[in-house]
Amino acid sequence: FIPERSTCPTNVYRPSRDRHQPLKRAGNLELFLHGGKAPAWLTVRMKKLSSVILTMIVEEYGQEKLLVNLSDPLWFQALSCVLAYDWDSSGSTTVTCGVLKDVLSSMDLGMKAVGGKGRRSRRTQDELASATSELDLDGSALERLRYSSRMCAKVDSTAIQAGYQLYHHTMFVIDSEKWAVVQQGMNPSFKTARRYHWLSEDVRSFVEEPHKGIVGQRVHERVLDMTSKGSGESRRICTDLASEDPERIRRQVASIRPLGQDTLGRWLESTKGHGIVSAYAIVRESQVNWGALEEAYKIRPTNYEELLAIRGLGPSTARALALVAEIAYGAETSWRDPVKFSFAFGGKDGIPFPVKRATMDKSISLLKEAIEEAKLGREDKLQMIRRLRSFTERT
Repeated sequence: FIPERSTCPTNVYRPSRDRHQPLKRAGNLELFLHGGKAPAWLTVRMKKLSSVILTMIVEEYGQEKLLVNLSDPLWFQALSCVLAYDWDSSGSTTVTCGVLKDVLSSMDLGMKAVGGKGRRSRRTQDELASATSELDLDGSALERLRYSSRMCAKVDSTAIQAGYQLYHHTMFVIDSEKWAVVQQGMNPSFKTARRYHWLSEDVRSFVEEPHKGIVGQRVHERVLDMTSKGSGESRRICTDLASEDPERIRRQVASIRPLGQDTLGRWLESTKGHGIVSAYAIVRESQVNWGALEEAYKIRPTNYEELLAIRGLGPSTARALALVAEIAYGAETSWRDPVKFSFAFGGKDGIPFPVKRATMDKSISLLKEAIEEAKLGREDKLQMIRRLRSFTERT
């Protein structure tokens, strides 16, 4: 699912010249890599239970609500736990998505799932053709969905670089053309997996602040985040750089100095205190896809999304452009991991952060008050749930 340049017309998802790209990432979750596979006796029961759950949600709230739920990393994780899968296993993503895909293929809920793990993820584009046909969507909708699928993968593998290689990609589509994507990457060094969720509702942009929430257990250092609002200037300069002769970029990449090396700024009054290059991971010339930059030079992209969509422009090339933009042109670039924690109040050992006692006490007080005021009637229970929901949205 490597993105390709697309010129298909659309009134919702604009893959080419429009800077206001309607897409929002709902979040991601980080899990541990576990070996083995789900036993047959479990997957059979997972399918039976999930079919009942999906039917109840669609009948009670509609397809869009189910799509929103699937795009929520914590709701998705809760669903996996309800289906009896390991709560902290990377397999909770691949197995749960596989179960949902099989269930949706045999049900008439107006929703289909395509893609999957490994080789199945590379069949997403072909499977979308069958899915859109079953959902009675036209050819233009198919092209928009294909483009969105490719860009989800490209953004999470290239625009945000935390060392996770994507190996799972599942797209859920409903008959109104709205969709959600659940994909997962592996970090071999830390033996962890990070899950990414996307939602086509409440959209903003492919390349600027696309997250609703990023949830995980590990924060990595020196993570290039080109989707951060703080990387706006860097995205602009990277786009301009890609319109220049690649030979000029080659010279600039070769001039990037390693971590801790002195610069002339140490002896210049105008740059006192800025004589040491703080922290840059060097990208070797051989790692840069110069063919992709040649293509960019011909195309002359007008925004960063168009640049990112060029086939072959991968993590090393994007990183090289970001380094040149920051070092040579002073463009601000975000190197902060956008991950957030799934812990509500912290951990007793101070990991990932100390327990926030005041916040925890306030939560306890509010929950006790809500329960005490309820009269155990159905309406009172519903009112209590609404109050709890309102509280969680505020926090």
